[in-house]
Amino acid sequence: MHELRIEENGNLGPIDSSRIPRYAGAATFARLPRLDQLEKADVAVVGVPFDSGVSYRPGARFGANHVREASRLLRPYNPAVDVSPFAEAQVADAGDMAVNPFNIHEAIEAVQQNALDLTAGGARLLTLGGDHTIALPLLRAASERAGEPVALLHFDAHLDTWDTYFGAEYTHGTPFRRAVEEGILDTEAISHVGTRGPLYGKKDLEDDRRFGFGIVTSSDVYHQGVREIVAKLRDRIGSRPLYVSVDIDVLDPAHAPGTGTPEAGGITSRELLEIIRGLRGLNLVGADVVEVAPAYDHAELTGVAASHVAYDLVTLMSELPKADAR
Repeated sequence: MHELRIEENGNLGPIDSSRIPRYAGAATFARLPRLDQLEKADVAVVGVPFDSGVSYRPGARFGANHVREASRLLRPYNPAVDVSPFAEAQVADAGDMAVNPFNIHEAIEAVQQNALDLTAGGARLLTLGGDHTIALPLLRAASERAGEPVALLHFDAHLDTWDTYFGAEYTHGTPFRRAVEEGILDTEAISHVGTRGPLYGKKDLEDDRRFGFGIVTSSDVYHQGVREIVAKLRDRIGSRPLYVSVDIDVLDPAHAPGTGTPEAGGITSRELLEIIRGLRGLNLVGADVVEVAPAYDHAELTGVAASHVAYDLVTLMSELPKADAR
């Protein structure tokens, strides 16, 4: 089938949905071109079909393609911020990383190397998971590219700074503790957003503070409002290189039932999108959207929410300096 694509500012954009039905053709993210169809990309979207680090419900290995299918409904103009991201930057779908589902250590190494390869020409990387284990190698790559520890905004119902599960140091509940220990995070500028629910004990919070994390709970978002939260986050981050990691379970199960460890009392999809939009202009060097598990996603609520979160993150990246300017 001949691809009828939108082209603006010399960038090859999505298939024109006014000429080819949304449900037809390959499901790349937002119906964008594949990376191998282009000479370069300013922003690459890549999937990591891996969920061997989960502690409860599996299925996030199918998340990236589920988000891609939901993203067929995305359009090329983002009115919330008055930006056409695919005209501002060349965005491409880089396909999926091939990682070992039986060896977490090998998988982590593969994700890190793939991330370094994809950003070698200066592209910014948005990753679709997969479980949250993959955040650690992605942060390693982001810090290496930045040449310094990076700031982190971690959207999640959970802290993900536990030490081990069943003696295992590398799981979806441990990546940010490992990242602090490895010195790849700027501990003056790291925050959780949207946390809630029961913990194993008060020590969980004490450890988290010791690592340097600020905590914005889902209740804080409700009581203080998005604008106040955004102002505090921006003040904490400043001009540092920023990595954003979004576990889709930051959303209330009413908005995102398709995830491995749901918790009641989460933020809404509207609140999450508005906080992300509030990061406009910050030095976003990389991002991920993880823990989408389609087997539990009735009516594709989670896939739709995750695709819009990814779209707004791509929009932020599209306005930043391009690969040939760095």
